[in-house]
Amino acid sequence: MQNDVGQRLEGVVIGALLGFSEQGEPLVVFPGNRREAAIAARSTAALVAADVGGEVALLFEGGDPERPLVIGRLLHPATQPAVPAPSVEVVRDGERLELQAEREIVLRCGKASITLTRAGKVLVQGAYVSSRSSGMQRITGASVHIN
Repeated sequence: MQNDVGQRLEGVVIGALLGFSEQGEPLVVFPGNRREAAIAARSTAALVAADVGGEVALLFEGGDPERPLVIGRLLHPATQPAVPAPSVEVVRDGERLELQAEREIVLRCGKASITLTRAGKVLVQGAYVSSRSSGMQRITGASVHIN
């Protein structure tokens, strides 16, 4: 499909988001744009007012430069706020799996959970809890409370 001047745009083109139409459509400009104004585009990415002025990746329906589609906005690491990496570590060697976290680790499935806390608490919760052993089962602690 070609527009009235026969130009087709193939592949990803980097353009700029100039704003939004009254209907909320993103308004974009890009190299190869034959109009003197921005073109309303459709978008697969959530765009907000803070994105205005930023670069966007564009594709064109049928290669038609009159039908831009925003497929995403370009992120520049130097301008992005630093997000601290989660403090979780997983160590595995084929024989042992160790999870480490700063505050707590929770294993959850439905109504059952096992929580390990930084303070040393182990909390086991479930609708039905069963403990079985083929050998001796030992319960020790500073105090033991049953029911």
